[in-house]
Amino acid sequence: EKESFRKKVYTEQEQQLIAENAQRAAGNFAVKESVVKAFGTGFGKISAVDIEVLREASGKPYAVLHGPAKEEAERVGILQVHVSISNTKEYAIGYVVMEV
Repeated sequence: EKESFRKKVYTEQEQQLIAENAQRAAGNFAVKESVVKAFGTGFGKISAVDIEVLREASGKPYAVLHGPAKEEAERVGILQVHVSISNTKEYAIGYVVMEV
């Protein structure tokens, strides 16, 4: 709910999606965390806003990597990032598969 947190963690486009549906905030964060864990870096060198989680018109989520996240993907040979998000009333889970 805090604006400073939203700006630190979510891109402008993500913030627009979250404004439409607040439940997306948790799912997007779960994907961001899954991406940095798949890289083995955690948050630090890669920040949350370097990983943008958006939706296709159908609602299917996808990730766009920016800055250090994109550089890390190129360094390790990632060609595509596949994303899945599941939500319940209380929990959100993000699942990422990185294709080389």
